[in-house]
Amino acid sequence: MYFDTTHIKLLMTTTSQQKEEKTRELIIKTAQQLFQRDGLHEVTMEGIAEATGKAKSSLYYYYRSKEEIWDSVMDIEINEIVTDISQAVNKSRTTEEKIRAFCGTMVKSLRKKRTLYNIAYGGNIVVKRNRSTGGIRKRFVQRESVLFNEILLEGIKNGELRPLNAKDQEIMVFVLLSGLKGLEKEMVLEKDYNLDPAINALSHMIINGLKI
Repeated sequence: MYFDTTHIKLLMTTTSQQKEEKTRELIIKTAQQLFQRDGLHEVTMEGIAEATGKAKSSLYYYYRSKEEIWDSVMDIEINEIVTDISQAVNKSRTTEEKIRAFCGTMVKSLRKKRTLYNIAYGGNIVVKRNRSTGGIRKRFVQRESVLFNEILLEGIKNGELRPLNAKDQEIMVFVLLSGLKGLEKEMVLEKDYNLDPAINALSHMIINGLKI
């Protein structure tokens, strides 16, 4: 009987890769919950290993350090926030509604992830030591900027906003994101503070400055 050894090896390789991917997902999902609950400093590789039911040594096969796991967790968090914002923006009709949805969803999403937000924006050494992409903060701002630029471009195309050159558009993105960062800091300091009026005021100010 003839056995296709190449096909068998391919199946074994695929199965092994799938197993490794599932293990990585388990580690990240577990670490995500631990970081959210306990904060960065309190979580250890031993704790992650115990929570996943893996030996500590096996964790190092997938990740070199707690910082590398944290970095991957924050990439997931950023993707989740950006997805929430994109969905809220896409449900809105006018440019002003889209800007309000952008601001409101951003703050609400970060409020749900307050512990991780505090770590990422608290000047922690892990953030400063992040990989060559420029760090968690920079990656987040880049994603935010892309989304807001898309809103501006659509508003200009639809005739809701006046045309902007590249420099003016960059300034408007900076103004909005800077304003949002101030609101986010208030969110951290005042847990129950209602930010909706401030979000509406910021959105209205931006749209009035851009109307034809």
